[in-house]
Order: sequence, then C-alpha cells, then structure tokens
Amino acid sequence: MIGSRVHHVSFPVSDLERARAFYEGVLGLEEIPRPEMGLGGKWYRIGDAEIHIIVTPEGADVGTRSAGLTPLGPHTAFQVDDYAKTLEALEARGVEVLKTSAENGQLWIRDPDGNVFELIEPGSR
Repeated sequence: MIGSRVHHVSFPVSDLERARAFYEGVLGLEEIPRPEMGLGGKWYRIGDAEIHIIVTPEGADVGTRSAGLTPLGPHTAFQVDDYAKTLEALEARGVEVLKTSAENGQLWIRDPDGNVFELIEPGSR
C-alpha cells in the first residue's frame, strides 16, 4: 500500500553542528521538537513534511555517497518558489551548485556529508 503523502525524509550526518549550520543557516529550515531517541539528531519542518537528520553511530554503514555532485544518484527534491533567487542565495553562501537554467528551473546541491538535494521550481520537471 502506498501512502498519501511524504511524512519525512531522513539523512545521515557525521557532525551535528556542521549539519545544523547547513540545514538552518543555508537552507533556513525551522527546527521542530524531536523526542529523545538515543541518537543525536534534529528534525526540521519543510512544508507539510519533515527532514530528520540523524548522527551516524561509529561503524554504522549508511551506504556510499557519490564522490561528486551529480543528479544521477539518489537524491531528494524540494520545491522552491524562485530558481534565480535560490541560486543567488546559495552562491552568496559559497554552496557548490550544479545548475541548469531559469527555464529548466532545477539545481542540485549537497550537504556537508554528501547528501544530494534537487531544488526545483514549480512547473519544472
């Protein structure tokens, strides 16, 4: 059975403070309450869904991430309101961006741990 919407996506991180600087400082996400789970992490609201970042315990295998920024591997896409403004804000913060064009409305970034995100303007594919 498939659900009716995405509740949350979760990403492994190695350094919680470095990840917070990215998710809060670069992406501007709002932290939401998170229960104690025995693992470090933070939860964020994004639209009507959530992003959960979880500190990877030493020795845990969370898979191999691509060595470079690429849209070909696993990634999560988030809608943005304005491609040009988003691109400008990311570049001003020194974030590596794989961009297309305002006409295509898609760009890709990655967090400090290599998790890849697509940022896409409404109406783009």
